[in-house]
Amino acid sequence: MTTQTRETAILTRATSPPRPVARANADLPAHSRRPVHRRRFTKNSPAGDVVLAYLHEQAAKLSALDFAVRRDKPDSVHQMRVTVRRLRSALQAFTGILSAPKTEHLTAELKWLGGVLGGARDNEVLAEQLHAGLKAVPTELVLGPAQARVTTHFAPLEASTRKAVLDALDSQRYRALRAELARLLDSPPLTPAAAEPAGKALPLAVARAYRRTRRRMRRADHAPAGQAHDVALHETRKAAKRARYAAEAAAPGLGKKTGKQARRFAKGMKQVQSTLGAHQDAVIVRATARDIGVQAHLAGENAFSFGLLYERAHQQTIACEDQAQRAWRRASRKKSRGWLSKS
Repeated sequence: MTTQTRETAILTRATSPPRPVARANADLPAHSRRPVHRRRFTKNSPAGDVVLAYLHEQAAKLSALDFAVRRDKPDSVHQMRVTVRRLRSALQAFTGILSAPKTEHLTAELKWLGGVLGGARDNEVLAEQLHAGLKAVPTELVLGPAQARVTTHFAPLEASTRKAVLDALDSQRYRALRAELARLLDSPPLTPAAAEPAGKALPLAVARAYRRTRRRMRRADHAPAGQAHDVALHETRKAAKRARYAAEAAAPGLGKKTGKQARRFAKGMKQVQSTLGAHQDAVIVRATARDIGVQAHLAGENAFSFGLLYERAHQQTIACEDQAQRAWRRASRKKSRGWLSKS
């Protein structure tokens, strides 16, 4: 069976009962199958082996989550989005291990898929946060049919984004993406650096991702208040996420001591990512509360409650930015990143 035929078969079988992740591995090329748990590596293992093991693990998860998303399983869209991000981040972070020109197209296609999944996930989260925000407001301050207005606003959006996800999974573009991923795993475009010891080559890749995050944080610090500052913080979040995933992927091949340091570093980057993610959520909630408030006003309803949500979200952006700055100072201490300079 050719790789293209195999990937087509994967999508065709999507109406059959879900299979465990271990069986989902069978959809990958025979050469590319790996157990779900990570192999054991040492700091002298080839760097390419460590990176490929991580990619195999994420590809297996993607295969399994395909079925869960189609059946609208709880949290499945979010988990598939995270898996797509992990794959994309690994391809971006380890360009010294995998030839960048030969992975650029796959990286772009993963960005497309992540964007489609993100639309569905973002609407779901936004609706939940606005409903929760209204519940937190004293009853006497919820004026008009505010909860119903939020439901009315998001119902068509959730339906359209759900359809967009299913259309994407049924598309030729998605089948081509899966086939391209399978080919990469079967015949990886390794560079000469892939043969170097993991303990030497992988910290270099993580260090590059860290420096990228540092540059973006500095840029955000100097950005003017308002939209430019919010955008800069969002870009910092994406850089921190890449650094986190790179450290997590590298950790199994760094030995016990350095691997522990890498995992601690990853946790620090995760905290930066999470707090900046909460900041971005608050920015979007603030804008959405204003938009729904305007719709309510134009419909003759009292929009006071949405003004409260707007101000609440604004205060959250301030608090989250402060938390992110503290998280960054902890994560960027020499004690947290010292292992990056040992390579």
